[in-house]
Amino acid sequence: MREELYQIADELRAIANAGVQWAENGYDKENYEKVLKASARLVAVMENCSEDGIYQQYMDNLAHLSPILCVEAAVFRNGKILLIRRSDDLTWAMPGGLLEVGESPAQGVERELWEEAGVRGKAVRLLGLYDSRIWPAKSRMQLCIAQFMVQTDVDPHLPVPTENSLSSLTETLDVDFFAEDHLPEMHIGHDRRVPMAFRLSREELDVPFFDS
Repeated sequence: MREELYQIADELRAIANAGVQWAENGYDKENYEKVLKASARLVAVMENCSEDGIYQQYMDNLAHLSPILCVEAAVFRNGKILLIRRSDDLTWAMPGGLLEVGESPAQGVERELWEEAGVRGKAVRLLGLYDSRIWPAKSRMQLCIAQFMVQTDVDPHLPVPTENSLSSLTETLDVDFFAEDHLPEMHIGHDRRVPMAFRLSREELDVPFFDS
């Protein structure tokens, strides 16, 4: 129920943002601003925080009109997958994050792998494209998550290369490889997408997986 309410708030926010930017008269713009405030109020109630604070976040990003594109790296070595231990909640996840302006999805996943795991790699295959409404994520906004298989030369027993160290990885406490049947406590969404990544990596598909 909570995730569904976040999605409703996100849909209202996107509709209101478009209206605020493109309304042709003051009356319509005022009504869209009311819709935006209603979305902020819904989020504030769920998070027990200030409606004004949420509304200010909205006003600072009126460009939020569509799902946000994220990328995540599936790195396999000897039948195991590389995971990072997040510093925010101590769970494990595939390296990944928001795509940045000016980079392709492949470039973005290679950058995230380096920033979060200290590992250089090359994206070689798009495994899947996931809708966060179906594959839950921590974000209150709808995400589109592109999952890539990334090739590296990393030794499965030494996942962090000597050219980088854990002390420089601000979002990561640990990096390690895990077998499919011995996964650690996973971050929300990754508990479902990591097993899916194993499955997709074994299948020779003409097209990547996508939600229909």
